[in-house]
Amino acid sequence: MNWFLKGVKNRIKTEELEGYRVEQPSFLDGKSDYDCPTDALENGKWDMNRCIFCRECDLKPTGKQTTFTVNRETPHIFEKSLYLYPIDSGTCGACNVEFTTLFSPQYDTNRFKIFMSNTPRHADALVVMGVYTDGMEAVLKEAYDAMPSPKIVIGIGACALSGGIIGSRAMDKYDIEVAGCPPTPASIINAIIKARGKR
Repeated sequence: MNWFLKGVKNRIKTEELEGYRVEQPSFLDGKSDYDCPTDALENGKWDMNRCIFCRECDLKPTGKQTTFTVNRETPHIFEKSLYLYPIDSGTCGACNVEFTTLFSPQYDTNRFKIFMSNTPRHADALVVMGVYTDGMEAVLKEAYDAMPSPKIVIGIGACALSGGIIGSRAMDKYDIEVAGCPPTPASIINAIIKARGKR
């Protein structure tokens, strides 16, 4: 059965992004002198890209889904549609689950003209999840080179952005960075919409 009809039949409501609030992971506020295992706290400052949201420190969640950084706005051509090609370079699987949820009836990113591609040749954005691994270095480069221009790279999760607690970041540079361990679907969508400039 078509997923849309199944959603209508079972009355699955699509999430509204405006006012969407969730405790974890969300932007953290406050001060803490906790000795963070991922070095997310240095000199009292919080680095959201390193944070795994373990809740051992004294920082308080705000519920704001703003745990992302847009380093470069996407080209105007992506206003019409944006095709994402995901690559797992070495995750625990949590980011994969959250990413896949984007395309479920609950979040339905197709309404924002965001789609998934099964090949990098048809993709506009490379979505990287997981830590750097030797075996995936060539695969990431090959996928990036296969994508047509213009193209962007999106890093999601603490592992891709900083290596988390077990490694180093998967790529040197990202156009969009979505922090969290794992990030919520809402924060991933918000990051992409912000990168498009909500034009």
